[in-house]
Amino acid sequence: MRFGAGAPGLERAEVHLGGCAFAPHRHDVYAIGVTTSGVQTFAYRGERRVCLPGQVHVLHPDEVHDGAPGTDDGFGYRILYVAPELVRDALGRRPLPFVADPVQDLSPLSRVVAALLRDIDEPVDEVAAASLTVAVADCLLALSGGPVPRQEPVDVAAVEAVRRHLAARAHEPTSAATLEAIAGCDRWALARQFRRAYGTSPDRYRLQRRLALARAAIAHGAPLARAAADAGFTDQSHLTRQFRRAYGFTPARWRDLQVTR
Repeated sequence: MRFGAGAPGLERAEVHLGGCAFAPHRHDVYAIGVTTSGVQTFAYRGERRVCLPGQVHVLHPDEVHDGAPGTDDGFGYRILYVAPELVRDALGRRPLPFVADPVQDLSPLSRVVAALLRDIDEPVDEVAAASLTVAVADCLLALSGGPVPRQEPVDVAAVEAVRRHLAARAHEPTSAATLEAIAGCDRWALARQFRRAYGTSPDRYRLQRRLALARAAIAHGAPLARAAADAGFTDQSHLTRQFRRAYGFTPARWRDLQVTR
């Protein structure tokens, strides 16, 4: 079991289980995972469940469950633990959603969860944590069959002010409180309104600006480590992961391609 980067109230982990099993236990948080290999089985609310590769499992806080491989080959999964108080805050203090069927096939909603677990080593700051929590909370609410909250009109001036701030200071760390002050609303409403206005979350928007800064620096001959630091990445490997995901090349390969033009 390997834990990745997290934040207060948020943990991510990667697990591979072979010839052993988890004894019955419970968490005081939501546990939302995606099976990555093999066959996962677990007892939950009086039934034996099976979760196949690509399927998502959702465990409610304080529900007893176990976990075991369904075949001799073992299984692997990635999982996100989210404190229930974060979910309640993101849903405007509504009652906690309960997902009756703990195993979900891939859908637009479950794909959101899988995307959040694609790279568990990705750093999670306050802005990213707010976007992640909103995505999880909205996913849980939808999977529970609960009524979807009425969408408030987008405050165009507020989200545009946030966008300009992120674009101008992409290389700097920005607190969620700073963005709340600029927008005049809480971080949960901001995450939802920003996505509706610009098609992405505030932290993803900032990431793209950071990548553009790093790419420009590399094109002007900056060493990769310096380009990463000056653009706001934690280190060169962080830049490399995100650069490859965005452009299909590592920064070094992209630099070499520019030189040969």
